[in-house]
Amino acid sequence: MIQIEDMQLAAALLREPSLSAAARALDVTPPALSMRLRKLEAMLGLSLASRTARRLSLTPEGERFAREAAALLGQIEGLRDSMQRDDQRLTGTLRIAAPFGYGRQYLAPMLVRFARLHPGLHLQLDLRETPWPDRHDADAVIHIGAVRDSSWVARTLSANERWLCASPDYLRLHGTPRTPREVMAHDCICIRENDEDVTLWHLRPAKAAEGKRAAGKRAAARETLRISPAYVTNDGAVARQWAEQGMGLVLRSEWDAAEAVARGTLVRVLADWQFDSAPVTLLVPNRKGRTARVQAIVGFLVESFGAARK
Repeated sequence: MIQIEDMQLAAALLREPSLSAAARALDVTPPALSMRLRKLEAMLGLSLASRTARRLSLTPEGERFAREAAALLGQIEGLRDSMQRDDQRLTGTLRIAAPFGYGRQYLAPMLVRFARLHPGLHLQLDLRETPWPDRHDADAVIHIGAVRDSSWVARTLSANERWLCASPDYLRLHGTPRTPREVMAHDCICIRENDEDVTLWHLRPAKAAEGKRAAGKRAAARETLRISPAYVTNDGAVARQWAEQGMGLVLRSEWDAAEAVARGTLVRVLADWQFDSAPVTLLVPNRKGRTARVQAIVGFLVESFGAARK
């Protein structure tokens, strides 16, 4: 008979990148996990995973078993939610995935307050480069930027403009670009994230500036710049630090650049132009698939971000 532990094993292999990572997630040793996997395969009469010296990957049968096991585990969690005690205290585990920088700087402090409101809840914050539903084992996902191709419900928590910035020293040495086309002559720092084309920058005149320029005439057209980056990194904090140290221009989220601009280590460039925004978005399952824990974090985050904007 298939046990809950067997389903947890399969679900862990589906979401984790390796056998050792799955073993850590289940708090067992890799040899013990490998033995459990062999026993499960023997019981089912199927090969669930293929093994090489360097990695383990699920077979088609193994992937199907793991996905159905993960769905069943979710139903079991939902059953526990539906049978909560009369005092309506939240119990169980709530898993939230968020990007490294934003999760560390903004979300983690908020979750301290949430944890104090629900002391019976086990909270798990998983910081990743690009968290996404169905790719990671999470009940809720914080995403920065446009949302495409997700079956989960998206709710915007906060607007988040992208600012083009450079250090005062860099601008003194190289001059300040006054038009979008002048940016092409400068060293640019690009951030490789969210599978986006990071060298293609779209911008348009900000509304106030556009109104002045139009003055009864047709407003300036949207501009598109194809950047040839001098420096590339997959870490936004590194890109911002490089810009603060005078290495070039960086296009960075307002949430990350605002503090550096306020203290003077970065200066906004082309402030009368607006780049494509990257809103802070909460992704959760549709209402049918939400637990009471997810409903609670949705309400908390919406209220917290709403209060922060006032």
